[in-house]
Amino acid sequence: MQTDSEFDLWTEKYRPKTLPEIVGQKQITKRLETFIKKGVPNMLFAGPPGCGKTTASLCIARDLYGADWRYNYLELNASDERGIDVVRHKIKDFARTRPMAAAYKIICLDEADSLTGDAQHALRRTMEKYSKTCRFILICNYSSRIIEPIQSRCAIFRFKPLTKEDSIAFLKSIANVEKVDIDDGAFEALLKISEGDMRRAVNILQSAATAEKITESTIYEMISGAHPGAIKDLLMTALKGDFFGSRQQLIKLLRDGIAGEDIVREMGKQVYDLQVPDPQKIKLIEKIGEFEYRIASGGNEQIQIESLLAQFAVMK
Repeated sequence: MQTDSEFDLWTEKYRPKTLPEIVGQKQITKRLETFIKKGVPNMLFAGPPGCGKTTASLCIARDLYGADWRYNYLELNASDERGIDVVRHKIKDFARTRPMAAAYKIICLDEADSLTGDAQHALRRTMEKYSKTCRFILICNYSSRIIEPIQSRCAIFRFKPLTKEDSIAFLKSIANVEKVDIDDGAFEALLKISEGDMRRAVNILQSAATAEKITESTIYEMISGAHPGAIKDLLMTALKGDFFGSRQQLIKLLRDGIAGEDIVREMGKQVYDLQVPDPQKIKLIEKIGEFEYRIASGGNEQIQIESLLAQFAVMK
């Protein structure tokens, strides 16, 4: 684990530098280590954010090229440069030059599912033309958005979110090195808020590290402003038929600076744990989805959530 002071961001300071250091993707790292020994193909890394896809690409470059890995490795973010010009110029310009003391270069396209259709077809032709001197690593959240001709030319790796055990162990290792005073409840809150995105969890941990002691409440107050328990109380009050009581709870949450979207989104999470029949849960989820869309479309947060609470109060 890298602990040099050269990095300010903990996500970079503690990013694994070699494949064996990657947490929670043992089957994938074993296959990648085999490829490094026998030859790297074009690859497609698919999976949710913060599960190690970009890290794996960087580790491959370091394990292949050693200290000079930057000379043979190009990383582009396709969401920033998603048109055909990036393929025609930046990618081709890098691919057509000879690799330095290596059999081939590596081009990593992060968020490759943002590339336009024309850009993907141009990329497919580029992958064929420079197959002797260049390998491509395409990183995406949804492999279905990558055209079939590209998928068929890649070894596909499907990354999964880290397990709870692996996530907490990794966060605890960082907290120990940084001498952060944090309790177990805060780790649980970090995992819940980050929803499996380890990059986000580490960023939140670093932001919270200024507190003398990090607790569960510290994490929730810093990120969303409200503990899930407060949102659950709001939801339960409305479901008991007490619209005016739930309205007062809502006003307090909004005055505390909690965004309406965060309130509705947390309601959606809380519904699944309610002790109510499944048909009622389905109705609640349907209503929550409708009003989340209304708020996202520009509707007044307080009016929309009050309307939602009123419907909950009369729901049978």
